[in-house]
Amino acid sequence: DKALFLLREGKPARLAELSAEEEVTYAALQLLTAKPVLYVCNVDEASAATGNAHSRAVEEKATVEGAGCVVISAKIEAEFAGLAEEERAEFLKDLGLDEPGLTKLILAGYALLNLVTYFTVGPKEARAWTVTHGTKAPQSAGVIHTDFETGFIRAETIAYDDYVNLGGETGAKDAGKMRLEGKEYVVRDGDVLHFRFAN
Repeated sequence: DKALFLLREGKPARLAELSAEEEVTYAALQLLTAKPVLYVCNVDEASAATGNAHSRAVEEKATVEGAGCVVISAKIEAEFAGLAEEERAEFLKDLGLDEPGLTKLILAGYALLNLVTYFTVGPKEARAWTVTHGTKAPQSAGVIHTDFETGFIRAETIAYDDYVNLGGETGAKDAGKMRLEGKEYVVRDGDVLHFRFAN
């Protein structure tokens, strides 16, 4: 009934105010307009930092609809992609931009979908893993392998900034920045985790 009311009014189904019990049933309907929406406004170079009248109109529409909105310039993105790594920061600075549009788009997508990323780092590789915001450590470990979740003991946790600023795991441990977290720990965006589990 809530979906029909909105749809008959020409409004998206994602605007329905639902109780916790209704959310599961509502999701099972798989309504297209209940899906999250992210509007991406392609603007000219001069409008990349502040947007323009058209992008502001889309932003207003997105706010009313409960959708996301990002302003980027495809021309700038194409030029940025062709630059050498050492030239990129200066290029963005000259345009008054803090970050490339692709980064803004990814961050907006993650926020819209309520996702966070955590990292695992070993001697051979570093990996990024994506989980829903609010996921606890055992379930986050299960994303890597189901055995990690069922045998979960604890997670050795280092915040991303500490890991980078202190020179990795050893530096973070020496500075007392590694924490031992249990089954109730909610994984945060950017955590560097090492899972301990029983076979």
